[in-house]
Amino acid sequence: MKVVLKNVRLSYEHLFEKHAFNGEGEATYQGTFLFEKNGDTHKQVAKVIKSLIDEKFKGKALPADKICLRDGDEKDAEGYEGMMFIGAKSKRRVPTVGRDKAPVDADDGVFYSGCYVNAVIDLWAQDNKFGKRINASLMGVQFVKDGESLGGATVAGMDDFEDYSDEPEDAPSWAA
Repeated sequence: MKVVLKNVRLSYEHLFEKHAFNGEGEATYQGTFLFEKNGDTHKQVAKVIKSLIDEKFKGKALPADKICLRDGDEKDAEGYEGMMFIGAKSKRRVPTVGRDKAPVDADDGVFYSGCYVNAVIDLWAQDNKFGKRINASLMGVQFVKDGESLGGATVAGMDDFEDYSDEPEDAPSWAA
């Protein structure tokens, strides 16, 4: 079931290069999305997951570690306290767009762990030889706004520099 996560925080951003968690398993494009515990997004996702469990597993509960929706209080990571999160991945690179819906690529430096995004995911029930679980596939991500970086520095922004366009191009000040 397709779900749009609106104005959620992006963490563990791997939208432009495939990544394998701890170097194990198949490398995929992926992101983790954080949102308020008991907020509208949490309620929306929980409702979809419940309907998938009811439909596929006849309402039989799954262990928490078999469901893609997780409690951030159980994860020792910056920014996760008091939040819920979902990790979603894709074997193929998904659309990444800016606020104006124009395509964004890695060189644009728009996406980073800590920014706010809208993410389109597909929640689905797995019941095969690999087990029973509820998974999330990544379908696309749209940048919404900047946020404080999670777990690392960001690149400098234009506001970090001075405008010297009205000054002569003499020898640099450090050369005097």
